[in-house]
Amino acid sequence: METRLRLLLVLAGLPEPEVNREIVDRHGVAVMRLDLSYPDVRVAVEYDGRQHAEDERQWNRDLGRREELDDSDWRILVITRKGIFVEPARTIERVFRLLRTRGMPGLPLRPSDDWRLHFSVRQ
Repeated sequence: METRLRLLLVLAGLPEPEVNREIVDRHGVAVMRLDLSYPDVRVAVEYDGRQHAEDERQWNRDLGRREELDDSDWRILVITRKGIFVEPARTIERVFRLLRTRGMPGLPLRPSDDWRLHFSVRQ
């Protein structure tokens, strides 16, 4: 699903995100890995599948790591299945708006509609 999300963003004309970026602590030890990220503007785009909500241990781990990112001035967007299959235009707009707010270089004036050829909206 992370690959589908990355393709959606790239087909919409957004800059290609970095995949599996490791965040390290002050000792250089990797403490987390981000699904998709734009490190220059400290934006993380995370896909959460159903298991993230159904497994309480996973949910609590996710909350803890997101709080750590918040403390490091990263902004996190969480995307679910609905954001890819039901509301892809909304997902693109959310990411685009945040990248624009954060001053992402190389951002187009507006997202492309090219993604529509490859992503049909499901209910």
